[in-house]
Amino acid sequence: MIPLMLDLTGRRVLIFGGGDVGARKAAYFEHEAEVTVISRSFSPALDGLAIRRQEADLSTLPDEALRGLLQGAFLAVAATPDTGLNDRIGRVCAGSGVLFNNAAGEPGDVIIPSVVRGSRYLVAISTHGKSPAVSRYLRMRLETEYADLDRMIDLQDEMRSMLREVEPVQAERSRILWSILRDEEVWGALASDYERARAMAIERHLHA
Repeated sequence: MIPLMLDLTGRRVLIFGGGDVGARKAAYFEHEAEVTVISRSFSPALDGLAIRRQEADLSTLPDEALRGLLQGAFLAVAATPDTGLNDRIGRVCAGSGVLFNNAAGEPGDVIIPSVVRGSRYLVAISTHGKSPAVSRYLRMRLETEYADLDRMIDLQDEMRSMLREVEPVQAERSRILWSILRDEEVWGALASDYERARAMAIERHLHA
């Protein structure tokens, strides 16, 4: 597995299964792609999501009908409680050249990771399906221990721009930026006062 960040703007994502699992998968993609949930029934958890619904009894559809549904799709997710049906959807996806994630059954060629997201960063975590609990644990630790990471990224960006004007040596610019990252008092100031953290970083590290 190779981790990638994909732009799914305008791409079609199909979710097979309208239960709570399908709703979680739909919520993951709804802001980035054109999501259609295909199911015989739909969980209330889907209400309010920017998705399309298509009613179908998936258990009765032949492979040819599944191939028809997959036309133009970039990615499909099998999220039904029937692992045999999920696996069959995966085989049809493989024959149709559509990327596939399986919520329950034989692994597909796409893993949907646990995500830590800020306004300035995105971290994806996966245990290759071996322990979703570990993925959630790492996500929660990162969210707790680096609650001010967005502010640090803004500070680093600002300090980089300033250093380009005053420090010609790349290695020295890198050393200074790392010293700011390692400064626990700067991190502490970021939690409540960006301007104080900025002044501290300049005084301690740029003017040292």
